[in-house]
Order: sequence, then C-alpha cells, then structure tokens
Amino acid sequence: MHRLTSRWLLAITLALLTSALPARAEVLLGHDYVAIVPAQATDNPAKVEVLEFFSYGCPHCSDFNPLVSKWAEALPSDVVFKRVPISFGRPQWASLSRLYYALAATGDLRKLDGAVFHALHQEGKKLFDDKSIIAWVGAQGVDTKKFTDAYNSFGVISQAKRADQMAQAYKIQGVPALAVDGKYLMTGKDIKNYGELLTLTDEVIAKARSEHAKK
Repeated sequence: MHRLTSRWLLAITLALLTSALPARAEVLLGHDYVAIVPAQATDNPAKVEVLEFFSYGCPHCSDFNPLVSKWAEALPSDVVFKRVPISFGRPQWASLSRLYYALAATGDLRKLDGAVFHALHQEGKKLFDDKSIIAWVGAQGVDTKKFTDAYNSFGVISQAKRADQMAQAYKIQGVPALAVDGKYLMTGKDIKNYGELLTLTDEVIAKARSEHAKK
C-alpha cells in the first residue's frame, strides 16, 4: 500500500509541475497574426520569406534591431530574411530609407547599421536631410563621393519608393512589423516583449514551411 501511495503522489507531483510550465507558443489567426489580402509575391517561391518593415527614425525599431538581427542569423537555410526601410510619407524617414539602401550599395551597411540607430536615438543626431546624412557618413570613414553617388542614384531612389509601395501593399500600420511569406503579418497582441514576438514568428514560419511542403 505504501509503495502504491508513493507512486500516486509522484504522479500527482509531476502533473502539477508540468501544468506549471509555460505553454508552448500557439499562434492564433486574428490575434497573433493576420492574413495579408491579397497575398504578396515573394522573390524566391522556393523559400519562406520574412520581411522586417522598419525605419531608422523609429525608437522601437532601434530597440528591436539587436534582437531581430541575432534571430535572423540563426534562421534555417530555407528561410530568407529581408529588411524594408519605409517612410509612411515622412520626408525625414524617406531620407533614412535612402541612407539604408545607399549603405547597402557601397558595402558599408553591416558596419554602420547599428551606428545609425545609435546616432539617432542615443546621441540625438538629426540625420533627416541629405546634407546631415552625407556629412555623418563621411565622418564614419566612408568615401563621401562614393556614398553620395549611391545616395542620389536612380537605383537607390527607386528602391526607397518601392519599399513604401510594399508597405502599402502589406497594409503596414506601424513599425517594426514582420511579414511571413507574403501571406501573414504578425500582430503580436498581448505580447510582453520582442522575444515573444520572435517566438510567435517562428511558429508562423513553421506554418508557412508546412504549406510549402504540400505544394
């Protein structure tokens, strides 16, 4: 009888401990993410595409950047991560979008990406017009002429305009925002931090991956 009682108590204890553990994230349509209607085409249908809509001018994007950058580096090979700098029609943010694409064109984005956020949100730099942006980039050791040519190029200006067109097509209301595979936009209602948002995004990526497998 004592042995049976001990086993019963052990079973109850394990059950209580299991119920006390945090539940695995389960995404809910309309709560954690919404469907993008109509669905948007991705650059590579063979892979799951994740887009981050952001702006250097957004303080929340500045907070999110270190976390999402580290998360993106660990994504599996069948997932491609891309960033889309948008302006919401604000001239200052439009200049920052061109800054992003110009740094990408000159090969300086990886080196200065975090520095742009830091300059704007920690140092209080006013990088909202062509002159101040070009001067700041030059002070970081970047070839000023090379950067200026890229910043004013048709390609960079077109990319920035295209980014804003994408924001409208994806119905982006605020940043940072994550979209998965052209089909799903994360909303993250009731989340407590950006880590939870990324965990939920992992779940939606898994959903998109399963949909790819059925094709």
